Amino acid sequence: MRDLKNMQVVEGPSSGMRLRVVLLGAIFLALLAVVFGRAVHLQVHQQEKLKAFAEDQYVRAVEIPARRGDIFDRRGTPLAQSVEVDSVWVDPSLLGDRPAAARALGKALGVDRHELQEKLEKGRRFAWVKRQVTPAEAAKVKALELPGVGFLREPRRFYPQRELAAHVLGLVGTDAHGLDGLEKSFEDELSGERVTREGFRDAKGRKLLTNGVEDPQARQGAALTLTIDRQLQYVTEKALEKAVVDAKAVAGTAVVLDPHTGEVLALANVPRFNPNSPRHASEDALRNRAVTDTFEPGSTFKAFVIATALDEKVITESSEFDCEQGRLAIGRHVVHDTHPYGLLKPRGILQVSSNICAAKVAQKLGRERLVAAYERFGFGERAGLGLPGEGKGALPFPKAEIALATQAFGQGLTATALQLAAGYGALGNGGVLMRPYLVSKVVDPDGLVLLENGPTPVRRVVSEKAARQVVSMLESVVEPGGTAPRARLDEYRVAGKTGTAQKADPLAGGYSDKRIASFIGLVPAEAPKAVILVVIDEPMTDVYGGLVAAPAFKEIAQEAMPLLGVPPSRPGVVAAPALRAPPAKPAKSAVVAAIERLEQLDTVTESQAEGAVRVPDLRGKSGRVAVNALMGVALEPQLSGSGLVASQRPAAGTLVDRGTRISLQLAGPLPLGTP
Repeated sequence: MRDLKNMQVVEGPSSGMRLRVVLLGAIFLALLAVVFGRAVHLQVHQQEKLKAFAEDQYVRAVEIPARRGDIFDRRGTPLAQSVEVDSVWVDPSLLGDRPAAARALGKALGVDRHELQEKLEKGRRFAWVKRQVTPAEAAKVKALELPGVGFLREPRRFYPQRELAAHVLGLVGTDAHGLDGLEKSFEDELSGERVTREGFRDAKGRKLLTNGVEDPQARQGAALTLTIDRQLQYVTEKALEKAVVDAKAVAGTAVVLDPHTGEVLALANVPRFNPNSPRHASEDALRNRAVTDTFEPGSTFKAFVIATALDEKVITESSEFDCEQGRLAIGRHVVHDTHPYGLLKPRGILQVSSNICAAKVAQKLGRERLVAAYERFGFGERAGLGLPGEGKGALPFPKAEIALATQAFGQGLTATALQLAAGYGALGNGGVLMRPYLVSKVVDPDGLVLLENGPTPVRRVVSEKAARQVVSMLESVVEPGGTAPRARLDEYRVAGKTGTAQKADPLAGGYSDKRIASFIGLVPAEAPKAVILVVIDEPMTDVYGGLVAAPAFKEIAQEAMPLLGVPPSRPGVVAAPALRAPPAKPAKSAVVAAIERLEQLDTVTESQAEGAVRVPDLRGKSGRVAVNALMGVALEPQLSGSGLVASQRPAAGTLVDRGTRISLQLAGPLPLGTP
């Protein structure tokens, strides 16, 4: 039994202890409140900021241009396309030895290692190493197995026809923005909508998702269909290049235009360049001379003077002018002809290209009417083709008598090749100037037509009668006695005009000893289907358009007429010379004759229709050689794969019509990253 009396009474906690407990509890509650407040602050007020910090550790968002729209010629042949290639990027924070990484990447990709190291040292979380690399370069980088290095697929512009129509198509930079030509003029339509792709990595830099996620709303750019004919463009470029080389000239330009619609069928410049590797081209080769450059057109302007004078009825076809035996003094200046002539009618003025008589016609016409006529023909204003840097030329008012005389034969004013072709197109179109155009249609990926161009008359420049009279007169230029018999065609009537103009010296003033030689023609003359202009800049062998430019015109016209389906103007066919009868052979036995008949059953003979060509054997040849061979006989190549030709369809030796598409299968996969 417990002794309750002797037990000590346990006292409760003292007031000091209770105070300490309260203080500790308050401290813990305060700390808990701080932690809770901090959590609320981070989760609510700092949520977006922290989320961005976290994503920056493992997400790389890169804006990638959408696939640009394709560009096609008038027959649907692709001239510009986009292919997917690798671009190399790096997260510098994940690299160890940055100088060593810069050396390795620089060697593999052919980039400057010092510039690359400078990028890496900046410590950014994302930096491009090299964009749009070749498959071989990508393989070298992957073999290095460097941490922090990644790959993104992005579109690269590819020009399957290489140099063909390069000045028309233009260029695209590595950021997929158009830099020149149609690529720049139609940037908004071709570029489409950009997409954002994300690359994910774990804490060790290992790739979890390389190509990222593509925006489902991203759209490809619209497609352009041009008025350019690929085969005619090829013929024009080759003929122009040959003319420039033969004349030892510095450059050349050629334009082929439909006078009735204003469609530009071919537009060529020399020197040329390959838009797949523009860094190897000089700045001079990149210039689209046919559109941007202005020059003094020379005697080609005489046709406009005669046409206007006939239309204004200040002269008639039978009017005569004294050419002063090749020398006419105007004040302190003297106008010369290349040869002394006496009395000439308008047809003769154009045929022999008399400067003196052209000046006299301009004097009868007067300053105001001459300048107004040039303006009606479209000179002094841009032709409106829509290409960057298009020139408009200079058309000063001829206050002095000598200025009036020189403008009559195309000196003292400037024009572009396109303007000149359009002006002659008005003569070939019965006196109506048509607006030149290059893009016939723009269609978005859904098939919606965004833009459609068609023939657009600008104005009537002269009467139909005056235009037809001048075109008839211009036929004499290519006949014996004219200035360009080398432009004459056996199958088609040609109306044309030569031009030889002095080049102005911008430094010393006045004119230099350099020349611009040209020839422009309408073919066939009785119903023109094409205006063809050839301009040779600074020829060294000869300076006259009838000698250096007319042969190129002839070569282009000979190929252009069948391509455009134009029947010959002179349908007569020269009979083949009669064959002498073969010598009599001894009579054959019946057995020998039967054997020969059996052998003939295995021989398939085929008569070659007019306009048909035989498909060449291209097996074992490279793609480039095969394309040149097909285009040389007016056939259209369609390639798939790369390397050497493994098979072709139709087979070699088959007779087909000009313009037929020949399918070539090349061995090996297409190297998308290689120009």
